[in-house]
Amino acid sequence: MSPSAPAVDVAACTPAPDAHALGADAAARLAPVLKALGDPLRLRMLSFVATSTTGEACVCDIASVADVSQPTVSHHLKVLKDVGVLTSQRRGTWVYYRVEPALRGAVATLLDAFVPAVLGTIPDRTTH
Repeated sequence: MSPSAPAVDVAACTPAPDAHALGADAAARLAPVLKALGDPLRLRMLSFVATSTTGEACVCDIASVADVSQPTVSHHLKVLKDVGVLTSQRRGTWVYYRVEPALRGAVATLLDAFVPAVLGTIPDRTTH
């Protein structure tokens, strides 16, 4: 006969009532935004817009971030706009993009703190 497994203290595994785990509704709202930001070109476009000296960027200038077609640029900007990260305004034939005002702080944190922290700790696995 084998010895029985030690007893598990269920109370020790129960989160405290004031635990700050992300709720299901919040996770459902946040996931599409994080998914949109998970594309390298979209991150570069967001960075371009967010770091613009005027606080906005014309689609014609954003297109210079990467060597892709105008429809591809428009698609990626639409994704960022659809999840609420960017807003846009048409002026004549051009469209100008800005970071959604309510998200400026979050985007600044992403670019100023999170990105350097990640780049300093995660090895580059693209050079295999």
